[in-house]
Amino acid sequence: MSKRDYYEVLGVNKGASDDEIKKAYRKLARKYHPDVNRDNPKEAEEKFKEVNEAYEVLSDPNRRAQYDQFGHAAFDGAQGAGGFGGFGGAAAGGFSDIFDMFFGQSGFGFGGRRNYGPEKGADLRFDMEITFEQAAFGIETEVTLPRTEECQTCQGTGAAPGTHPETCPQCRGTGQVQVTQNTPFGRMVNVRTCERCRGEGKIILSPCRDCSGKGKIRRQRKIKVKIPAGVDNGSRLRVAHEGESGVRGGPPGDLYVYIFVKPHKLFTREGDDVICEVPISFVQAALGDEIEVPTLDGKVKLRIPEGTQPGAVLRIKDKGIPHLRGHGRGDQHVKVKVVIPKKLTDRQRELLVELAKAGSDDINPEQKGFFQKMKDAFGGL
Repeated sequence: MSKRDYYEVLGVNKGASDDEIKKAYRKLARKYHPDVNRDNPKEAEEKFKEVNEAYEVLSDPNRRAQYDQFGHAAFDGAQGAGGFGGFGGAAAGGFSDIFDMFFGQSGFGFGGRRNYGPEKGADLRFDMEITFEQAAFGIETEVTLPRTEECQTCQGTGAAPGTHPETCPQCRGTGQVQVTQNTPFGRMVNVRTCERCRGEGKIILSPCRDCSGKGKIRRQRKIKVKIPAGVDNGSRLRVAHEGESGVRGGPPGDLYVYIFVKPHKLFTREGDDVICEVPISFVQAALGDEIEVPTLDGKVKLRIPEGTQPGAVLRIKDKGIPHLRGHGRGDQHVKVKVVIPKKLTDRQRELLVELAKAGSDDINPEQKGFFQKMKDAFGGL
C-alpha cells in the first residue's frame, strides 16, 4: 500500500513554516490519540502512527530536505521513517509535545505532582452607590454581602468535632495515583488525581454536620468600609482580607468596592473642581451686586462685578472637592446666567426706554462695533 504525502497527512502546504507544521501535528495528534478514540481504537492507532511519522520527517530540516527532493524513496529500508520505532531525534520532540498536551496542562507530568499547598481565596466585588456629598467628604459605612468562610465548628477541617481527616489509603496522602497503560508504542505510566480523595490526600470518615464535610460555610457578613474624601465615579477601593476564605490554610481574598456617584441637582464635577450655574437679573449684571450661592459647605456670599456678561464664570477658591491624594481642595466655579424677563410692567418699560434714550451709544458697544464692521465691509452702504 502506497504511503500518503507527508504534507497531505498533516494538512499543510509544501512551503509551510516549522510553526505551522508543529501546530498541525499537535492538533492531529490530539485528535487521533488512542486514549480519546476508544470507539474506534484500531483506525485511530493507524492515523496516529501516520501523523507521527509525517511529523518526524517534516520537523527535521535535513530529513525534510531529503523528502522534498526524493519523496518516500529517501527513507526506503529504514524502520518507519528514520528509526521511528526508537523514539529518537525529532520523534522524541514529537512525543514530548503529546505528553504536554495530555499531561502537562493538567498540572501532572511523568513523576510530577500537582501543587496541593495553601491557596489564596477568591476576591469579591461590591458595587456601592453614594451621594455627591459623600464622594466629596468621604463616609464610613457597612456593606452586607454573602461569602464563603471557614466553618467554625470544625475549624475548616471538614471533620466532626473530636475527629480528624485521615490519610487516603488509595494514594497514601499524595492525592495522585499512577496508571499504567499498554499502547502500540509500549507501556505508558501517567499520574492522575486520586478518585477517592479527589486529590486532597485525606478522607473524612465523620463529616462535620454544619458544613457537610466541606470545611466551609456560606454566610451573610457585615463589613465596615471607609470611603475616603475625594473619590469619583468609577473609583475602586480594596478592603484587604475580606474576600472568600482561603483553601488548605491559605489567606482569604480581598474585597473590591466599586464606587458609583449619584448626579447632583445643582453641582457637576470636573476633576476636583465643582461647577454650578447661578441665575441673576440683567440689572444685577449691569450694576453689580452681592448674592448668596450654594456650595458643598453651605451658602456663601459672592460679589457680582458691575457689567458682568452672560456666561461669565466666577471662582470661589477652596470650595471644591478635597484632593484624594494630598492636601487642599479644588475650587468652585460659578457660571452666571443672566435672566431676561419675559413680561415687563408699564413702569419697567418706561424706565428702560428712558435708559435707552439717555445712553443709546453706550448701551451695547459691542453691537455698535458690529454695525461699524458691516459698514466698512460693504463700502459705507
